[in-house]
Amino acid sequence: MTDMTAVVETEGLTKFYGKRRGLEDLTLAIQPGEVFGYLGPNGAGKTTTIRLLLDVIRPTSGRMSVLGADPRDPKVRARIGYLPGELELEGKEKARDYLTFLADVRGGVSRGRIDELAERLEADLSVAMGKLSKGNKQKVGLIQAFMHDPELLILDEPTSGLDPLVQQEFLAMVREVRTTGRTVLMSSHVLAEVEHVSDRVGIVRAGRLVAVEDVAALRERAVRKVEFHFDAPVPREAFEGLPGLRDLVVEGASVRCTIDGRPDPLIKAAAKFTTVHMVSAEPDLEEIFLTYYSDEERHHAHAHA
Repeated sequence: MTDMTAVVETEGLTKFYGKRRGLEDLTLAIQPGEVFGYLGPNGAGKTTTIRLLLDVIRPTSGRMSVLGADPRDPKVRARIGYLPGELELEGKEKARDYLTFLADVRGGVSRGRIDELAERLEADLSVAMGKLSKGNKQKVGLIQAFMHDPELLILDEPTSGLDPLVQQEFLAMVREVRTTGRTVLMSSHVLAEVEHVSDRVGIVRAGRLVAVEDVAALRERAVRKVEFHFDAPVPREAFEGLPGLRDLVVEGASVRCTIDGRPDPLIKAAAKFTTVHMVSAEPDLEEIFLTYYSDEERHHAHAHA
C-alpha cells in the first residue's frame, strides 16, 4: 500500500463469482474529508466493491485497507456508517425501537440524535418496520448510517425512493459530514444525485473502473447549451468558428449553440451586440460520462478484436 493517509485504498482488487467478473483490478485511493461519487449502471460492480470494503465478501485477489486497517478487523466496522442498496427491514418492531437498539449497541449516540435526524428527513418512526413504505425504509437506513457520526460513510444508492425535498436535506447532511473532515463513498447510477456534493467521481462499468475525474475539472470541460436573444438580427459570421462552439443555429435576433469548456470566446462575441436575454443550461456532465463509456467500449472492442 502506498498512501498512508487514504481512508479507503485498494490495489488490484478483484472479485470473480465463478467465471463471472464482479470487479477486476480496482486501484483507488479515497482521501480524508472527500466525498467520492461511485457511478455506473446497475450491475457494473459498485455493490461488489462496497461488499468487499465491508468484508461481507472476500476478494479473489488484490489488497485493500479501510481507515488504515484490514476490513476484517471488527474494530474498523464500528467506525463506518453503511447504507445497503437493498434494505431489508421487516417485522412488527417500530422503527424507533430498532434505531434505539442499534444506538445502544453502538454506544455514544445521544437520545436526541435519532429525533433530530428523523425530523430532518421527515421520517415517521412510529410505524412497524414491515409496514414502512420504500421511502421511509430508506430514511430509517440513512438515520442508522449517520447517527453515530462515523469516520467513513458508505452509501449504496442513498437517494433511492426519496422525494426531491428529502434528497436535498440528505445532500446537506453529506456536505456537513465533509466539513467535519469525515469521508463519504456514495454509489449511484444517476449522475445528478452525486455531482453536486462529490469532489471526485469514479466511473465503473462491467466490473472495471474506466475513469476517475475531479468534478470541478469535469464541469469546466462540460457541454453547455447556450441561447442568446439580441435586440436586432445578428450575422452568423460573428459566431462561426469560435473555439469549442458547435450546433450553431442563428435565426434573426437569436443564437443557439453548444459550447465545450469555457464560454469566454462566446461571451466576447456576444458582447459586440445588445443582449436582451440569455439562457445557459447547467453543464451536461451526463454527456461527458456517456462519451467516456462509448470511448471505453470502442477501446475494448479494438483490444479484443
